Amino acid sequence: MKKTIFTAVIASILATTPLISASLPTAQTEQQRLAEQIRKELVTLPFYGVFDQMSFSLDGRKVILSGEVTRPVLKSSALNVVKRIVGVEEVVNQIEVLPLSPNDDRLRISLYRTIFGQASLGRYTLGAIPPVRILVKNGNVTLAGTVINEMDKNLAGLFANQVSGVFSVTNQLVVEK
Repeated sequence: MKKTIFTAVIASILATTPLISASLPTAQTEQQRLAEQIRKELVTLPFYGVFDQMSFSLDGRKVILSGEVTRPVLKSSALNVVKRIVGVEEVVNQIEVLPLSPNDDRLRISLYRTIFGQASLGRYTLGAIPPVRILVKNGNVTLAGTVINEMDKNLAGLFANQVSGVFSVTNQLVVEK
């Protein structure tokens, strides 16, 4: 009798194990699908450019948007496209709109020309989604994104520091692995 009960318990465990393990990858792929769709929607927004940076984090079906943008319409557009994605239940929009400033606009153009005008850094302007971001807030510059090697990271920071009117440069560029 004990042997029959033991066999039945083992059989039921073995029978349900594939069901349990099969549901775990599905949850991961659902999160991955959601993350990929959010990323795609954000990077294809019409006014998203080299002077903007947006990122997101997922907490279940809750999406938290963050970053800095130059146009208020970009902040609202990001919220609108993400909340329409199937599977998203809540969106928290923590994107900061950078202050309007003619001086910051002048610095953005000068920084773009100075950094990407260099032969070794010009390749980062190719493609639909530039991997390097130039963020300017009240004369303070942050370089964000990814570069191919440490030398490009250092050169971008060096050239940014040479632009007249820049108060400080924070180099947050990450070297690809």
